[in-house]
Amino acid sequence: MGNRAGRRISIDDLPSEIPDAARVYVSQATGTPYGLLDRLAEARDSWSALEFVSAFVLREPAPLQFLAEPFSWKSMQPTGSMRNGLDHPAFSIIPARYSDFAGLVSPGGPLAADVVMCQVSPPDGNGDLTLGTSVGAHAALLDTAPLVIGQVNPQMPHVFGVGERHTSDFDLLVEVDEPLAELPPASIDETSAAIARHIEPFIPDRSTLQFGIGAVPDAVMSTLTDRTGLGLHGGMVNDACVDLVESGAADNMNKGRDPGISVAAEVIGTRKAFDWVDRNPRVRLVHGDHSHGIPGMASVANFVALQSTVEIALDGSANSEFAAGRYISGPGGAPDFAFGASVATGGRSILALPSTAAKGSISKIVQRVAEGAPTTLPSYTADVVVTEFGAVELRGRTLEERAELLISIAHPDHRAALEG
Repeated sequence: MGNRAGRRISIDDLPSEIPDAARVYVSQATGTPYGLLDRLAEARDSWSALEFVSAFVLREPAPLQFLAEPFSWKSMQPTGSMRNGLDHPAFSIIPARYSDFAGLVSPGGPLAADVVMCQVSPPDGNGDLTLGTSVGAHAALLDTAPLVIGQVNPQMPHVFGVGERHTSDFDLLVEVDEPLAELPPASIDETSAAIARHIEPFIPDRSTLQFGIGAVPDAVMSTLTDRTGLGLHGGMVNDACVDLVESGAADNMNKGRDPGISVAAEVIGTRKAFDWVDRNPRVRLVHGDHSHGIPGMASVANFVALQSTVEIALDGSANSEFAAGRYISGPGGAPDFAFGASVATGGRSILALPSTAAKGSISKIVQRVAEGAPTTLPSYTADVVVTEFGAVELRGRTLEERAELLISIAHPDHRAALEG
């Protein structure tokens, strides 16, 4: 148990509790407390300045509509829901790996939070509650941040793991009943299905899977229900995980650690996933140094990390953050998992992407990453690369061999230009 007051207040009283010029860390993904953010936006005249810091969010937070009036926002992983703020001077991007999030916002870090705001499940009669579907960086801050505020949401499930806390771990508790932000499964089109077919041979029985968001990972997961002995260890649990576990394909008994348990840092999906994880002993949410950290992944057996990217250069380096002249994301877990797969026993890192964008007019296999774009994944992390035209293995290949292999899975309309 903690040593905070756990004081209940009404949402109307929330603004008076936030110091002027404070830095507020906001929990991410399905754990973002939109009700609290709405109230702060309504009371914006209460402060001369208020700075928000977050990782990825699934819906636009209300303070983004009032940048410089008086809010500013720093994102460690911008998303499409932040597009309206991307070009504003009061919005800024901080490149960061998921495994770095907690250290950046902890006391002594360059973005040390004065206030932490997150969602929690309703406490039971003993005051026990959980951080629900997201533990992100904020799970590590509850013991150290100067002010910790929990949005008690009756719609938040009780999820086991490092998010299991007590009301005494919070200074303030504010009840807001609102639907969690959802991310529905992506539509699986012909291209995604073709990519999934090429990936399938790289995921044998008894593999431990990590996967990102999008049509390709969902398509891959849908092809694996005939596997046996699969495990889940990664950034998230989603609707596709529910189907894979319930099919019997993923029993988590061959991972080398956390036997019988699907391990993640977030639950990102629909109500189907939220209800499935509620008090489910087969799921545990963990700190980022466990899910994304090198020591954690190094002990995972037959680890297969599946990521997507914006573009990949002929040397195997990849940009996952920048497109059409602007930043659209951050590194997130991609560097963590690419490195983690390289040190895990039997590990493989798979980078999957459609061969083209903009209705076929732009090749996503390029001679070099776009001007102004960061290199999210250095060339030395490249292993398996997959498009709808096939899969190639780059690890241990020369630069010349890599270029030849990547051109072979580029769209035929763009191969000649890549060879030039």
